[in-house]
Amino acid sequence: MANATLRIWRGDSATGRFEEYGSDYDEGMVVLDVVHKIQAEQAPDMACRWNCKAGKCGSCSAEINGNPRLMCMTRMSSLDTGREITIEPLKTFPLVRDLVTDVSWNYRVKEKIAPLSARAPDNPDGTWTIQQPDVERSHEFRKCIECFLCQDVCHVLREHRLHEEFVGPRFFVHAAGLEMSPIDEAERLKELKDEHGIGFCNITKCCTKVCPEEIAITDNAIIPLKERIVDRFYDPLKKLFGAKT
Repeated sequence: MANATLRIWRGDSATGRFEEYGSDYDEGMVVLDVVHKIQAEQAPDMACRWNCKAGKCGSCSAEINGNPRLMCMTRMSSLDTGREITIEPLKTFPLVRDLVTDVSWNYRVKEKIAPLSARAPDNPDGTWTIQQPDVERSHEFRKCIECFLCQDVCHVLREHRLHEEFVGPRFFVHAAGLEMSPIDEAERLKELKDEHGIGFCNITKCCTKVCPEEIAITDNAIIPLKERIVDRFYDPLKKLFGAKT
């Protein structure tokens, strides 16, 4: 049994402050365990979103000592409990109350991206023949649990607040998964360039660093999309010979 002091943000969109809570914890406990313990013993009205407690639902995203992380996957033993541990809500989205933010903007953004538009099947039975490397390439993107930590840490959203012009790394991952499907025929590159703001990303890889599923967001999703856009719209040979874009 050990002790820790947690500074947890309490308040709503109008006003709030950090409040200190002292709590003991056992070996193996994660931050979410301690937050639940504080709820049970000291602050029953504290709002905290969670669901699976297994790192697969993405619900318990928060900023722990300033770093966007999943509370259920952050062990107390990984933190310096000799100092106060600060827990606050994601900064990129509107605050609802305490540790809960309104992430509904993300779902509205997802609706703007063209869904899969499958080409005609290859085989008489209505199926497609797909090479294994193509399966493996897009499989990485389907690992996303929509915790939105990548959205939270992205400076375009976090600091510049360009929510109306930039969809964020999570949805570049989503678009890449669709674009790299060998059966897809939908057109998304023009919207990614003109409406979804992929040009604002300067590939700092901060999104990749916080991804709990270890998706190579920058290298495997964003950069390949940028390359496709450059090839489609800015290739000098196409401009020279008047190729259609």
